[in-house]
Amino acid sequence: MLNTKRFVYISCTKAFVDNMSNTNKPTESEYQILQILWEKGPSNVRQVNDIINLTKETGYTTTLKLMQIMSDKGLVERDTSTRTHVYTAAITQKDTQGELLSSFLQKTFKGSAMSLVMQTLGNHKASKEELKEIKKLINQLEKE
Repeated sequence: MLNTKRFVYISCTKAFVDNMSNTNKPTESEYQILQILWEKGPSNVRQVNDIINLTKETGYTTTLKLMQIMSDKGLVERDTSTRTHVYTAAITQKDTQGELLSSFLQKTFKGSAMSLVMQTLGNHKASKEELKEIKKLINQLEKE
């Protein structure tokens, strides 16, 4: 017979742990800000907001709040030594892309890199240069 209390405890604990592991993953809006910081380097809220507004209208206070939340999550670091706070990405682009790709690969393709590559190449006409780079990578991986 199933111990209901134990089952509920385990389910709640798993949900809590799963939620905690997702707290440092950037949301779509946070990822957009990170991309700006990776490209432009340390920036204040106004600079980031101006770049965001090139593609979609976003209020300054919305960008400010997002960057404050990102600071609390450890995604960015805030330099408060001057009147205008300057933000810097606290995580690298490569690490973030790797984590997001791993998560996507697991959720969407059950961890199969081959399925991901086949789907990508089937839906996208790769240029000769891209195919050349893919072949180069495959040859390099085979040597290792």
